Amino acid sequence: MKAGELRDLPVDELTRRANEMRENIFNLRIRHAAGTLDSSSDLSKHRRDLARVLTVLNRKKHGAPAPAPSEKKA
Repeated sequence: MKAGELRDLPVDELTRRANEMRENIFNLRIRHAAGTLDSSSDLSKHRRDLARVLTVLNRKKHGAPAPAPSEKKA
């Protein structure tokens, strides 16, 4: 999930996604503790995705401008 895609979403959609991600992370933590999680990297990937959603959500709520995309030099 890219931050650029998230910036186009409205606040209510970002809030819904954040809540879904929190539930998903909770379930992954339970499965990790039980030893049934296939890949432990899934947990950290989902945490990073949640952090991206929360960052974009907080910037939208507080009116902070989005950072300018960095230009890649060839």
